[in-house]
Amino acid sequence: MGNKISSISFFTFLVFASSCTDENSNRSKKINVPIHKPTPELKFSVDAKIPHSVNAFTEGLLMYENQIFESTGSPENLPQTKSYYGVVNQETGDVEIHNQLDPKYFGEGITILNNKVYQLTYQSRKGFIYDLESKKQLKSFTLPTREGWGLTTDGENLIMSDGTSSLHFLNPETLEKIGTLNVLDNGRPVQYLNELEFVNGFIYANVYTTDWVVKIDLNTGKVVAKIDLTDLKLEEDRKSSDALETNGIAFNPETKKFYFTGKMWSSIYILSVFE
Repeated sequence: MGNKISSISFFTFLVFASSCTDENSNRSKKINVPIHKPTPELKFSVDAKIPHSVNAFTEGLLMYENQIFESTGSPENLPQTKSYYGVVNQETGDVEIHNQLDPKYFGEGITILNNKVYQLTYQSRKGFIYDLESKKQLKSFTLPTREGWGLTTDGENLIMSDGTSSLHFLNPETLEKIGTLNVLDNGRPVQYLNELEFVNGFIYANVYTTDWVVKIDLNTGKVVAKIDLTDLKLEEDRKSSDALETNGIAFNPETKKFYFTGKMWSSIYILSVFE
């Protein structure tokens, strides 16, 4: 009997020790869970403003050879809007329209690569390619996604958004999708990626329904910084109740300045952005 009691006591000790070890292990695991730091917010100064057409439902904005190109959409409830792309007169805000879409198409983002203008449409799964100089339409193509939103280029590929948390890479010659990048902010998908601008290895993207621009590392898909444009939107709201979502990013590589605007805003804001 004595040996049996000793055996039971020893077994009880092992169970208790094992339980303590497991508890300590679990505590250790909890302590080692990484704590995400808030995504850095970039500061900026407004250096200047230029006029912008309040009838322009902005879907794309870019700077090319010191000219501002803009593409627009045309919601049915806003009959004053049209779907086109063209060059913004930086003195008046008027747009020299290069191509206007058939009313059945809703214009979205544009980019320029190899002397060609590429333009997306919203839900028609249709894209268009134009000759930059002659402005003539060269051909159309089928989008690899259900919707087209923003468009930019890294100098080799087309990069488009479709309203999800993914960026899609297209071969500019075949227009086939060659890759997808999922965009995460502190491990969470960033939905509603909209207008895009490629700058020095990063993608800057408007996040639809917000006044935030996110800076995305193209190697990892991680959001490395944000820009809060709420103050610009509030200024536009004070001017007109017709001002809609923040949308439109351009970058001038010569001056290193950013250009930001929104749908039916009265101004394009020229900003210095600080890391």
